[in-house]
Amino acid sequence: MDDTQIFLGIESSCDDTAAALVTGGRRILSSVVQGQTALHADFGGVVPEIAARAHAERLDLAVEQALSQAGVALSDVTAVAVTAGPGLIGGVMAGVMFAKGIAAGAGLPLVGVNHLAGHALTPRLTDGIGFPYLMLLVSGGHCQFLRVEGPEDFTRLGGTIDDAPGEAFDKLAKLLALPQPGGPSVEAEAATGDPDRFALPRPLLDRPGCDMSFSGLKTAALRLRDQLIADQGGLRQGDRADLCAAFQAAVAEVLAEKSRRALAAHPVPVLAVAGGVAANRTIRAALERVAQDAGARFLAPPLALCTDNGAMIAWAGAERFALGHRDGMDLAARPRWPLDRSAAPMLGGGKKGAKA
Repeated sequence: MDDTQIFLGIESSCDDTAAALVTGGRRILSSVVQGQTALHADFGGVVPEIAARAHAERLDLAVEQALSQAGVALSDVTAVAVTAGPGLIGGVMAGVMFAKGIAAGAGLPLVGVNHLAGHALTPRLTDGIGFPYLMLLVSGGHCQFLRVEGPEDFTRLGGTIDDAPGEAFDKLAKLLALPQPGGPSVEAEAATGDPDRFALPRPLLDRPGCDMSFSGLKTAALRLRDQLIADQGGLRQGDRADLCAAFQAAVAEVLAEKSRRALAAHPVPVLAVAGGVAANRTIRAALERVAQDAGARFLAPPLALCTDNGAMIAWAGAERFALGHRDGMDLAARPRWPLDRSAAPMLGGGKKGAKA
């Protein structure tokens, strides 16, 4: 693609308001992410209505800041790319309507982007890898294996039938009165824990294929916590650390084994991972070992590009733009939008967003 082309990416599918400017030559000129953790802290999770209102209030500020950081005028932009789904519908609508306004006002092409494609194509932005490759998308709202054959050619090999791992981490943190978001809190607590003290289940490892389940693991952790409280009259610090370590080890083992199966069934040169859970060091180390055993390269983008961001949307928009795709003012916000339209719908929706 042409490095002189500049793409504005807008992301608002969950609780991060993001904007970025990326060139067709894979240069990230700016990336702005305005989080909402403080707005949702008292509720133990993301409140869709609060998130949508915050997006509506912040989108123009995020884009203005991104343009300023890049030293780029809106007239220099080639096209506007925006997340059109899947996600919390209020936030997606806020982003789509805002992007339409910019495109119409500045006379720019509009490109709607699947949020999951943004994650799945990030290794092409960061490392310029070719097709095909295996992507494990693992976050608070999504978990699936994708064989990526092209910018719009995705084959789902498996996914979670209930909670995504990030959602399970959040729920465990809530059970143990740890701060949100749960992933970093559980990982920090697990650092001093014994992962072998408690025997937690490894759901679906006894079944073939790459589908996963984490709801039962969360339930097992809840019962173990309640049993400890009943036996001891409370939960000790060591108990909490050991429970977090055991939970983290169980999730890592499930993801590693399912990745091993995916690579065995679909040998590719690269195993890539994206999503907030990819920041977990224990999980990342387990996946690296799997890739090494399979003779594949392991690739995890920088943390800032693993979590939700505007740069991945700008790049996915650039890939679609290069294929000749343009969207009109009838572009719709979609709460669900599977990448692999030929695959059967996954069971279980999860409270944080559509999975597939």
